[in-house]
Amino acid sequence: MFTYKLYCKRKHLHVMRNKHHLLIEQLDKKLQPFYETSKVLIPERGWTNTIRTALHMTMAQLGTKLNITRQGVKRIEESEASGTITLNSLKDAAEAMDFKLVYALVPKNGTINNLIENKAEELARKIVMRTNQTMQLENQGIGDQKLDKTIKELAAELKREMRKSLWD
Repeated sequence: MFTYKLYCKRKHLHVMRNKHHLLIEQLDKKLQPFYETSKVLIPERGWTNTIRTALHMTMAQLGTKLNITRQGVKRIEESEASGTITLNSLKDAAEAMDFKLVYALVPKNGTINNLIENKAEELARKIVMRTNQTMQLENQGIGDQKLDKTIKELAAELKREMRKSLWD
């Protein structure tokens, strides 16, 4: 009975890991159109001001579309430029100019899969180097090639298991 329970638990963990990896793969596909955003330079005065100005639209005209004053538009543009604007306000401003707000969280360096690989390697390196340092104190340290191989193997295991410690 104990062996069967252990088998079921391992099977459940395997299914959960596969499901988790599938979710990451699906999320990477959904975010793929956004991966080019690293090339986008956000205008210093914000999108609302830049687009409004390019369209040759006055603050008063945008204010009329938003049912706010010219001063209200100025506050929206200033809050966007300073990074304090709400998504709802930005969405309203975009819609008033016949634009669509597009919002996503995108990994800084590539895909989500790359992010996980980098975090796994970072954690593996920390663990292996800490262990190797202790072993060197006891004259049992290992060579650089063995260290690299051990780090790669541990990183692969950490990635496969998706341990929560990746995010510490």
